Formats: sequence, structure tokens, C-alpha cells
Amino acid sequence: MKPEVVIGRLLLEKKLTLGTAESCTGGRIAGLITAVPGSSAYFKGGIVAYSNEVKQQVLSVSGTDLGKYGAVSEPVVLQMVTGARQVLKTDCAVSTSGIAGPDGGTPGKPVGTVWIAVSYKEKTVARKFHFSGCREENILSAANAGLNMLIELLDG
Repeated sequence: MKPEVVIGRLLLEKKLTLGTAESCTGGRIAGLITAVPGSSAYFKGGIVAYSNEVKQQVLSVSGTDLGKYGAVSEPVVLQMVTGARQVLKTDCAVSTSGIAGPDGGTPGKPVGTVWIAVSYKEKTVARKFHFSGCREENILSAANAGLNMLIELLDG
């Protein structure tokens, strides 16, 4: 069963709401969630925070942390997921920030590096991934990884 279908069932069963804050996935997670019939019962919305300005102004990501760690970092995705829950007033959220490619990578953060965070109740978890596909494959891999992380958190 597709992860977005599993998430829908879990959210309905638990009577929870979901929101997203996406950078490198550009709304792909929100798109997968809303492709499931009936998702309006649990999905409140998503913020595509592609620029650092939007990360700061909409999601309350620290400019200091953006400067110190970069957008593709654990502190930033943790703040993004918290910001999404606050702005969208949801029970849980997923956030992503990464380098989909084909360019933009550095030796320290090569193409395919993605940080993902999920949050539910008092628990927030972030994980770093390294994907090795083309841009489209990296985006889809990151979206699916975020959905699977959320399933783990809700099922855990």
C-alpha cells in the first residue's frame, strides 16, 4: 500500500491533522497526500518554502541558523516542521530541505543530500538522507522518505 494511503488511514483513525513545509520537494509531499480521495478530512495545507526568506518569514526559521548551518541542515528542518505545525495549526507535520540536483551540491553537502523532519505531539525527529538519482528521482525519494518517517512516528 502506498505510504500516502497508509498515512491517510492513520490520520483518520486517530482524528489528526497534517501539514507540510517543503523546500527541495517543492510540494510533492502535499501532492501525494492530496491525491488520496478524502484527504481534505486530515490535510490542512502545505508551505513551499523554497527561499530562505520564506523559511524565515513564514516558518520562523532563525536567520542565524540559516547562516551558520545552511538551509540543508538538521536545525533548519526542525524549525521548519515546528513552524508548519504552528502556522497551519496541525497535529503533525513533515518538512524537507535538500539538494535535488543536478547542481547546487558541495563537497560537504553533495547533490542528493536531504534533511527531513517529522513532528507529532511532543516528539520531533530529523534524519539525513543521501539519494543518488536524477533530480526527479531525488525529489520523489525524499517525499516517500518523509511519508515513511511520519508513518513510523504515528505508528510508534
